[in-house]
Amino acid sequence: MSGADHAKADVLEAATAWIADDPDAETRAELQAILDEAVAGSAEADAELHSRFDTRLAFGTAGLRGEIAAGPNRMNRVLVAQAAAGLAAYLNEQASAGTTPSVVIGYDGRKNSKVFASDTAELMAGAGVRAILLPRLLPTPVLAFAVRHLGTSAGVMVTASHNPARDNGYKVYLGGADEGSQIVPPADSQIAEHIERIATGRVADLPRSDAYETADESVVDAYVAATAAVAGPRPRGVGSPATPEFRFVYTAMHGVGWQMARAVFAAAGLTEPLSVSQQQEPDPDFPTVSFPNPEEPGALDLAFALARDSGAQLVIANDPDADRLAIGIPDDSAEQGFRRLSGNDVGTLLGWTAAEQAAEAGLDGVLAASIVSSPALRAVADAYGLRFAETLTGFKWVSRVPALLFGYEEALGYLVNPKTVRDKDGISAATVALALAERLSADGRTIADRLDEFTRRFGAYASDQISLRVTDLDRIGFIMAALRAQPPAEVAGIAVERIDDLSAGSADLPPSDVLRIVLADGSRVMVRPSGTEPKLKIYIDAFDDSAGDVESRRSAAQARVAELAEGMRVLTATPPVE
Repeated sequence: MSGADHAKADVLEAATAWIADDPDAETRAELQAILDEAVAGSAEADAELHSRFDTRLAFGTAGLRGEIAAGPNRMNRVLVAQAAAGLAAYLNEQASAGTTPSVVIGYDGRKNSKVFASDTAELMAGAGVRAILLPRLLPTPVLAFAVRHLGTSAGVMVTASHNPARDNGYKVYLGGADEGSQIVPPADSQIAEHIERIATGRVADLPRSDAYETADESVVDAYVAATAAVAGPRPRGVGSPATPEFRFVYTAMHGVGWQMARAVFAAAGLTEPLSVSQQQEPDPDFPTVSFPNPEEPGALDLAFALARDSGAQLVIANDPDADRLAIGIPDDSAEQGFRRLSGNDVGTLLGWTAAEQAAEAGLDGVLAASIVSSPALRAVADAYGLRFAETLTGFKWVSRVPALLFGYEEALGYLVNPKTVRDKDGISAATVALALAERLSADGRTIADRLDEFTRRFGAYASDQISLRVTDLDRIGFIMAALRAQPPAEVAGIAVERIDDLSAGSADLPPSDVLRIVLADGSRVMVRPSGTEPKLKIYIDAFDDSAGDVESRRSAAQARVAELAEGMRVLTATPPVE
């Protein structure tokens, strides 16, 4: 038998064994259909089987995430069962003698989220872990809150956040000294080792129990109260006959944010939202958007239309699990009359608010941002005598900064209430943004005015991101190797001052495959492989502090970013040296 024949026989055997062990009738049936086609000689079906069975979804600091389908390289009940049992083994291993570890489990409105959560609860209980299932589908920040509020050893959130409709995922948080943050090394590899060991056996043999608990609504009420508190006192005059009516539009993007956001806004005494009704209720098919991510073109079209028609001054959007926030403001130059602020715009505005509040309260602390986010937040920290910290990308790092007051990353993630939630939280961030907008409105001002004030005080910061998508993942490695072997002396005619290679880490950062290119004019370029997609990501930041007016300073910074973006396209298009 040839090597190819052996490989085919192995994958057919693996698929057959999977069908015998899979508790899900839907994934069993779709895999059986592919298996039948492969046995009949279909090359396409054979390739599909190899795609599903030649490897498995890796469990890492982001947990698991992938397309729902049969096979170890997809998301399904078998893989979730193995992950749950592996996490249970880890928690039992880490527990002090004579103590019972505990876990709280949440789920959103995606396909199979409740099924995956229920499986996790049964398997955790079967492994001797105290398991608590949240009472209904809820946003990810509620789960992150519940880990600390309930004092559990860990938390699991079943969600794929803003991924395509066909995906789902599995995020793990740790309690205790980790304070409800997402896992980081070495916990991820330790959990993964248990999962791999368990995966050698049959899911049907794993012990299950229905002796898990279901939390009551008190945990949700506690989250609402704690989150509403970040708004501060309602500004005077808002909503009174003497001031213009403040209107804003909210969209849940077919996710689970609507009920929770509305409850928090009401508890904070903020304006009642105008909801995008077509996107208000959870729908795993996300029918009105091609990609359920507020950053994607077209995702906010319905929200902008409603805002335009209703005369709203603000648009607030959460992603499907409500851990991210997007903000839109009126803009006559924009095609739809509204434009979405960048993640850096929102991050620096919220960070500035946090710095002002710290100064008023006489607090010391740290403002933090990921290394690919704008350096503007550092200027805010310096102006208010606060410390500033940079972290690797991901809120598993941002949330762990000691003495944190506020943290963000440019991909629409913000942490405004580290005392209650150690993760990005799109609802609490929306609450702070809405309260800010109402205060400004009471003074006859807008978010756009606040952005102008920021530029006048701190300078003009501009940012852009290039994503180089590849079909051959080796291409990314080649480009990174070429930039290291032959570092550029200039980018777009601007001399390179230094290149920080973070692959070995630094005094402040653990090792990461990132190059930070600092230019002579203070501009910065960050280059790194994507952690979740076949892309090379390039982040560009420029700054202008000239004496010109707001618009001329912004234009100068944006022009510099555009020049650097073109220069990086040229550099990364050059065939790498092998």
